[in-house]
Amino acid sequence: MVIFFKLLKPLVLLVIAVIVLRFFVMWIIFQPSKHIVWTPDQSGFDYENVYITASDGTKIHGWYVDCGNSRGTVMFFHGNAGNISHRRDSIRIFNSLGMSVFIVSYRGYGESEGSPSIKGVDLDALAAWNWLVSEREIPPEKILIFGRSLGGAVAVELMRNAKPRAAILESTFSALADMAGFDFLSPLASLLIGGAWNSALTAAGIDTPTLCIHSPQDEIVPYRLGKRLFEALAGEKYFYDITGDHNNGFLLSMPEYKEQLGRFITDYYGTP
Repeated sequence: MVIFFKLLKPLVLLVIAVIVLRFFVMWIIFQPSKHIVWTPDQSGFDYENVYITASDGTKIHGWYVDCGNSRGTVMFFHGNAGNISHRRDSIRIFNSLGMSVFIVSYRGYGESEGSPSIKGVDLDALAAWNWLVSEREIPPEKILIFGRSLGGAVAVELMRNAKPRAAILESTFSALADMAGFDFLSPLASLLIGGAWNSALTAAGIDTPTLCIHSPQDEIVPYRLGKRLFEALAGEKYFYDITGDHNNGFLLSMPEYKEQLGRFITDYYGTP
């Protein structure tokens, strides 16, 4: 009995350490802001406030930004920080390319209810897709899924169940566990997060035409992880290098960045 209690103590401490580490990892992954810093009407956009309910009952807020006679609709999944009100530049770019934009704040972000989690965010994405197809009645062949950074993982996971005409994955990673920094740490990271968002593994079963975008100077998501995801994609695919840091690379790469987007969109959604 004494030996049992001696063995039990380090086991309990290990379990506590894993729980604490997992909590810390989740804190790093999700950095939401509730504060709305901008709304589309401030830039003259015609938009609709959208409130949808995920399958677990969580209410999610988003914007449908209409550009009138659009070629299609971009379903936009943002990164791990801020909320939809911090994506003004991207909304403007896509709108100017003749694409309406549907963007949602994940649970715990902006005006959305709840607290973020990997499983919960995936439910939010599926609810958003269902609203766009069923309620807004946008045909899947008119939808372009766009995911930046963490949003790329959300987009890839959604494409297990959704079939858009095309997708754009920008500054995202091959697997969440790969973000541990060193490949030998990936198994430990997988243990802490349960192997979630292994985008490269999922991508092997995705044949959606995809444009991958990444900067070799990205200081947050290593370029090699973006390349690894690109190589795993099973369907028609293209890769475009931008220049600059993780958060501003797409802006620093203008106007070529916009030209590349426009060319890809024209190929799959026609001319404006």
